[in-house]
Parts: sequence; structure tokens; C-alpha cells
Amino acid sequence: MNNRIKELAEQATEYNEQTLTGWLNPEKFAELIVRECAELTLDYKNEQHYQGWLDYRDEIKRQFGVLNVSKDN
Repeated sequence: MNNRIKELAEQATEYNEQTLTGWLNPEKFAELIVRECAELTLDYKNEQHYQGWLDYRDEIKRQFGVLNVSKDN
């Protein structure tokens, strides 16, 4: 597993402060992966096609149900 996957897993881990135990929230983990993959589309943008890349990013997020207008704009 690469370091970025480990970082995302850590971000998706929820902790019980009373027992000091943690568990991976699979829904949060999947959401973080989808968001990161969708944002990668913007790395290939150029000014001429920028809006198209935004549309691709949003379509990926929409497909997996993680498009949140307040967070994604």
C-alpha cells in the first residue's frame, strides 16, 4: 500500500476517546479516494479546456455520490 493510501486511511479512521480504539470508516475512506481521483483530472487541464475538466471531475464525484456543492466549489 502506498503512503497516500495510508494517509487517506488514517483520515478515515474514527476513534473512541474513552477506549482509545480506532476503526476505519469504509464509507469515508471510499469518499476520500473518489474525491482525490476526481481532483487528479484537474492536473491535466489547460486554459482552453478547463471547464471540461471541471465537468469530468464533477461527473466522477456525482457517479459515486460524493459531489457536495459547498465543499467542491
